[in-house]
Amino acid sequence: MATPGTESIWLWVGTIGMTIGTLYFIGRGRGVRDPEMQKFYIATIFITTIAGAMYLLMATGFGLTQVQVGNQVLDIYWARYADWVFTTPLLLFDLALLAGANRNTIATLVGLDVFMIVTGVIAAFESVAAYRILWWGISTGALLVLLYVLVGTLSEQANRKSPEVARLFSTLRNLTIVLWLLYPVVWILGTEGTIGILPLYWETAAFMVLDLSAKVGFGVLLLRSRSTLEAATKPEPATATTG
Repeated sequence: MATPGTESIWLWVGTIGMTIGTLYFIGRGRGVRDPEMQKFYIATIFITTIAGAMYLLMATGFGLTQVQVGNQVLDIYWARYADWVFTTPLLLFDLALLAGANRNTIATLVGLDVFMIVTGVIAAFESVAAYRILWWGISTGALLVLLYVLVGTLSEQANRKSPEVARLFSTLRNLTIVLWLLYPVVWILGTEGTIGILPLYWETAAFMVLDLSAKVGFGVLLLRSRSTLEAATKPEPATATTG
C-alpha cells in the first residue's frame, strides 16, 4: 500500500482544521429550534465532518493509491474526490437555501457538480496523459457552466430576498467562485496534471488551504448571523398587483 510522504503534515493540518470547524459549527447551532434554520447548520456540519474524515483517511495512507501514467507512478489521493463528491453538493445546497432557490435550480446545480467531480475522478485515474488533460478539460467546462448558473439564475433568486440576505449570498457566491476556480489550476499545475510545476508537497498544501477556506471559511461566514439566516427562511413578500 502507498504511504504518504512529507506532504502528510498538510493532511494532518486539514484533519485538525476540519475537526475544529465541525465543533465550532455544532456550538453555533445549539439552541436553534427552527427546522428551516436547522438545515443550514446540518448541511454545514456535515460538510466539515465528511471532509475531516477524508483528510484523516489521506493522512493515515488509506485514502492514497498510485496510478501508472507512461513511465511515471503518480500518487493519487482518491479520498479527496470522495470528499468533494459529497461536500460540494452540500455547499451548493447551503447557497441554494440562502437564495430560496427552486427545485429545478438546485437539481441543475447538483447535477453539474456531480458530473464535474466524476469527470475529475476519471482524469485522476486515467493512465494516458493526453486523456487525463481531456477529462480535466471536460470537468473544468462543467465547473464553468455551474458557475454561470450560480451567477445568473441563483443570484437572481437571491436578489428577491432581504438586503442582508442578498449581501451574504453575494459574499459567499464570490468566495465560492474564486476558490473553486483555483482547484483546476492547482490540479493542472500539480503532479496529477502531469505538468509537475507544483510538487506533491505543495500541491497537497494548496488543496488543503483551498478546502479549509471553501468549507470552514464558508461556514463561518454563513453561520455568523442567526438573524440573517432567519430572514432567509421567511417567505418572500407577495408582489403587489393592480386590478
